[in-house]
Amino acid sequence: MPKVKKILLLSDTHSCVEADILKHTGAADEIWHAGDWGNAALSELFEQTGKPVRAVWGNVDGQDIRTIYPLNNLFHCEGVKVWMTHIGGYPGKYHPGIIGELRKDTPDLFICGHSHILRVMRDKTLNNMLFMNPGAAGRHGFHVMRTMLTFDIEDAAVKNVAVIELGKRTAGILPELQ
Repeated sequence: MPKVKKILLLSDTHSCVEADILKHTGAADEIWHAGDWGNAALSELFEQTGKPVRAVWGNVDGQDIRTIYPLNNLFHCEGVKVWMTHIGGYPGKYHPGIIGELRKDTPDLFICGHSHILRVMRDKTLNNMLFMNPGAAGRHGFHVMRTMLTFDIEDAAVKNVAVIELGKRTAGILPELQ
């Protein structure tokens, strides 16, 4: 029977440590964070789950996070070659420092954060590589809806991608703006 790995993918938490994020860790086998943690509090809580945490640091992260996680994280998970970074762009508009590396050694799955824009798509120009940006799970930024992704990795393929909506960015914080 094939092994299924359940992944929780989030990004751009910007120091947001809330129960609505943490409650989704229970169903995950691994937790992946694509940068802009804000501080190490959420990382510490994820580590306490005992589940593997794969992550990168983002442009707002200080030394507390940069000493724990790399800028680029290249790894394999159940036969899927993954490259995670914080600032990478997206298909058709990759960051200039990334596109050459993507062409040279294309992963199966390329993950970034930074834009706060939820996006899951294939790049037909790069061997049908799957691109994911989970949007932003935190409350800081211009996004309206706080989002994360879940998916399975099974038989060297990404399956069952689902969006988790955590509610509006301003919900419960600035009710006069809603």
